[in-house]
Amino acid sequence: MHDLGAAFSTALGLVAAGDPALAAIVGLSLRVSLTAVALAALVGLPLGALLAVARFPGRRGVVVALNALMGLPPVVAGLFIYLLLSRSGPLGPLGLLFTPTAMVVAQAVLIAPILAALSRQALEALWEEYAEQLRSFGAGPRRAVPTLLWDGRFALLTVLLAGFGRASAEVGAVMVVGGNIEGFTRVMTTAIALETSKGDLPLALALGVVLMAIVLTVNALAQLARDTAARWAGG
Repeated sequence: MHDLGAAFSTALGLVAAGDPALAAIVGLSLRVSLTAVALAALVGLPLGALLAVARFPGRRGVVVALNALMGLPPVVAGLFIYLLLSRSGPLGPLGLLFTPTAMVVAQAVLIAPILAALSRQALEALWEEYAEQLRSFGAGPRRAVPTLLWDGRFALLTVLLAGFGRASAEVGAVMVVGGNIEGFTRVMTTAIALETSKGDLPLALALGVVLMAIVLTVNALAQLARDTAARWAGG
């Protein structure tokens, strides 16, 4: 117990002092996760909005597939990206394997179905409210998508924050495609796993403290976004 207390005290000291190694890992983690969320949003949000307004043969199957992909095991996604980026894979000549770019791609693949499924759920109710009005203006499903994305921006902000929370806590996929290379592809989750296995508890605990702070901040922002959306809807 004394050793654990000393390790936790040292971990807090690393955080307070802004340890360079700690800061580098946290910085890379944030860059990878934020970039992945941005790329996933470019695909996931419009797709979710389109599924909310469009009715076409096979739509139910697409919705079911997206809901299933929300639970896609990270190591499976990592393996898929690994095969694409490996030397014998179709994208092997690009030399992206074991780079931060590969980690971004893996996280984006994991997050895009989550953003699409959650945004569809969030925007379907909005479409039911605005459908008649938009149709009276001659707006079909495709033209209605930008309107829904804008009017549902607060709800979608919650969706984006959920995606970021999922990305920042991911370990399996980024470990497979990033290789957990020190100073290059080592992020918070992979570093925590490695340092714990090595017995370096202070650094692992310091990273855990930072990661928990990020998760709490994301949840607080998500709640703020929900409250703001409720006020706008009520006002």
